[in-house]
Amino acid sequence: MVSLLTMSLCGTKTWPQAQINLGFRPIKRQSTKIKCTVQIDVKELSQQRPLFKPRTTATPPQHNPLRLNIFQKAAAIAINAAERALILHEQDIPLPKTADPSVQIAGNYSPVPESPVRSFLTVEGTIPDCIDGVYVRNGANPMFEPIAGHHLFDGDGMVHAVKITNGSASYACRFTKTERLVQEKRLGRPVFPKAIGELHGHSGIARLMLFYARGLCGLINNQNGVGVANAGLVYFNNRLLAMSEDDLPYELKITQIGDLQTVGRYDFGGQLKSAMIAHPKLDPVTKELHALSYDVVKKPYLKYFSFSPDGIKSPELEIPLETPTMIHDFAITENFVVIPDQQVVFKLGEMISGKSPVVFDGEKVSRLGIMPKDATEASQIIWVNSPETFCFHLWNAWESPETEEIVVIGSCMSPADSIFNERDESLKSVLSEIRINLRTRETTRRALLVNEDVNLEIGMVNRNRLGRKTRFAFLAIADPWPKVSGFAKVDLFTGEMKKYIYGGDKYGGEPFFLPGSTVNGEENEDDGYIFCHVHDEEKETSELQIINAVNLMLEATIKLPSRVPYGFHGTFVDSSELVDQL
Repeated sequence: MVSLLTMSLCGTKTWPQAQINLGFRPIKRQSTKIKCTVQIDVKELSQQRPLFKPRTTATPPQHNPLRLNIFQKAAAIAINAAERALILHEQDIPLPKTADPSVQIAGNYSPVPESPVRSFLTVEGTIPDCIDGVYVRNGANPMFEPIAGHHLFDGDGMVHAVKITNGSASYACRFTKTERLVQEKRLGRPVFPKAIGELHGHSGIARLMLFYARGLCGLINNQNGVGVANAGLVYFNNRLLAMSEDDLPYELKITQIGDLQTVGRYDFGGQLKSAMIAHPKLDPVTKELHALSYDVVKKPYLKYFSFSPDGIKSPELEIPLETPTMIHDFAITENFVVIPDQQVVFKLGEMISGKSPVVFDGEKVSRLGIMPKDATEASQIIWVNSPETFCFHLWNAWESPETEEIVVIGSCMSPADSIFNERDESLKSVLSEIRINLRTRETTRRALLVNEDVNLEIGMVNRNRLGRKTRFAFLAIADPWPKVSGFAKVDLFTGEMKKYIYGGDKYGGEPFFLPGSTVNGEENEDDGYIFCHVHDEEKETSELQIINAVNLMLEATIKLPSRVPYGFHGTFVDSSELVDQL
């Protein structure tokens, strides 16, 4: 997810032939029922550190007719030997749980193989007639067994697609064929550094040096990006784009039968030269796409730009930041962009002292920037200090002219860096309202659920009202953290919360809201349906549930033919958009 680090530091050129294979560390299979992923109680970890054995079968290296020259052969042998020594050195060094594969990708976080289209799936209940299209959801799914540290966010991107037509459903899942994945598949093993799981301490520096050396010797090609495209999805200008903030987006195509094909790395016709974050904002009225790009090595650390409905990019606006900052998400209103400049930052020097380069900077003052969408100069940004408002995701924002405020809705997390670094404190994610007074340049924050102690993370509002005042938010209930036991429908005006719980040993992920204006024309804000991928950890079966968003009643359950791992973000591409794909 933060492979911008490796993208910025590494060399170029292409490796014309598969390298000499290295043996992996001995693996002991971990039970699929353990509690796992980005944050877990240390007491629940085993004293041993067995590594995860993937359920996928690695594709063997493919023969390439091009041959290495003598220099490249010698370089490959030397670099592979150095890597083997590094692996042996690391083998007995305990990993933090945030980089331990046996924690990060165990249970239903473990990867699955690709699945071709499986049609005529069993449906319990009735799929509403108005739903016609494809629900696609992204996620991290490492193709190869980790040879060292691994964080959940490091996995290769895989998209799961459920196509619904006339009450019938089909399913397919495919890797997004990134430049990184294609090269590693050809080699039959991982060679690109994992930004969170591997790039910490001296061994992280060593891995960067090995990667840099391979590029300089022409053994790998990182000129065309190192991203994993595993986080977000957006359908824009007749293209489905898969994104992670470490690279350009990747264009995907949904076939008539509901399969997925990778078209390739998409630079908007040569207009986009840098990475784009995984949460661009599509204005539902103007149809413009707003985005940010951040760099962890060199200034400018942050840039803003937008695309017109037909894909024409605006000039980039450089936003001055003192330090490179983790900015996973941002918000838009009708006229403004809300930019978080918060305390989770990148300090590459921390690696020298054996730490992660992603750190919480307690001396930095968090702030929010309010900028006109059509700003041409950074001086137009209004910066307002906003302590204790770190949000990994912002659900919506809107203008309140009567109070001269910008209202921002997000889930404030603490400790802010606990997703990336091992912390003793339990992570809290509190749904909050942040008000930014443009006249006094002050902020206020209040928890929206006063009498509820519940972690709400990953979700959305009605996407047809993004940037405008919204009453409802649909958010995952992360309980027991980090698993998702259900979702909440929250009234942002009253603080009332209604829960939909999957029950038993069933857990899910992002509740995706398909708005009524997509399926029924102009309707009330909460008229629509919630899509949830749900996995039964006892039976080891997966299903897609479709819930009426007004009354939270289950409408239909689509039984999926294979396991669907817990993942990240999704979108819905309706039947008319499928026809219009370029």
